[in-house]
Amino acid sequence: MALPIKYSLANIFVRWRSTLATIIGVGLVVGVWVVLQALAVGLEKAGGSTGDPRNLLITRRGSDSESSSQITREDANVVQYAAEIERDAAGQALISADALVAVYLPRVAGNGGANVIFRGVSPRAQELRPQVRLVEGRWFEPGKREVTLSRRLAGRFDSMQVGGTIKIGARELQVAGHFDAQGSAFDSEAWMAVDEVRSVFNRQNFSALLVRPRDPGAGLALVKRLEDDKRLLVRVVPETAYYAEQTKTAKPIKYAGDWIAYVMSIGAIFAAMNTMYASVGARTREIGTLRVLGYRRTAVIVAVLLEGACLALVGGIAGCSAALYFNGASTGTFNFQTFGETVFQFTITPALFAKGLVFSVVIGVIGSMLPALRAARMPVIAALKSA
Repeated sequence: MALPIKYSLANIFVRWRSTLATIIGVGLVVGVWVVLQALAVGLEKAGGSTGDPRNLLITRRGSDSESSSQITREDANVVQYAAEIERDAAGQALISADALVAVYLPRVAGNGGANVIFRGVSPRAQELRPQVRLVEGRWFEPGKREVTLSRRLAGRFDSMQVGGTIKIGARELQVAGHFDAQGSAFDSEAWMAVDEVRSVFNRQNFSALLVRPRDPGAGLALVKRLEDDKRLLVRVVPETAYYAEQTKTAKPIKYAGDWIAYVMSIGAIFAAMNTMYASVGARTREIGTLRVLGYRRTAVIVAVLLEGACLALVGGIAGCSAALYFNGASTGTFNFQTFGETVFQFTITPALFAKGLVFSVVIGVIGSMLPALRAARMPVIAALKSA
């Protein structure tokens, strides 16, 4: 068994032109697939890493996102006095009433525009969201029409540098600073005082309430009490669960990546098949010699399949390695839940890299199957007589 395998692997280097063509073809297919999957992984990571597991998010029942939810001031007053909510030394409830607005803004260098989410937050918002950290400038001051926004967002839209002025119709907002939300969904937002958002954008109600219960037991009791209260008509979920649910935007990207890869893989399979057919045809006499030496058909099939798999694996390694160039690059996509742009990063994980390699090996094995069967079924005498 060892001799046919060594012989097939050595043949890879002898016929290097056809070998190189197959490697490039498989590498392109795998590289494109990994890059598209990295988009979906990055989007899922942005949602999956958002929020604090201790927090509960309260939205209007029937709403699928904060942007379509309405919480009245009366409802907010009922919630903030709930005994299950954690309080500081001064007895103030750890709660933030937020208001979300999507605003269309121009991109950097005039490359069109997109909706940006402006989140109005209460004074306790930063304490409730510790993953959001100031990295430049300062936090906004209520009453001054100031915003503090994501550093990644600032790199994609015009006039968002610290000290810049964001013009929204006849209104102007001053950029006080930039924050970093560690790749979470908050990296797609601009924050300002909630009362100013309601005033500037003429909003009567809040969009959602974020609260932190005293402990898990108090959290369960609070969920039951609020959802059973007929006055409120609210939905209460863990903050982490809410943002994980919002990542369903990534599914179409993942499906598109799979579809494109499958279509392209057909071409790669035919390329591998053509290479292996040519390789088998050029080695007809050698294969006949191996059969005369006593090697079974199974050994010939395994040797040819292994040769094709190795060719494709090299292509897969090349494709995955090329895809690493995009790892960490920022991009954005429209979020159908918030109607704003979600900023996230291409994320190539070790698991995704490994899937790319497996995908390449599958292409190589499928492409080598028919040539391997042809080599194994070749009559020994006819093979030895071939030119």
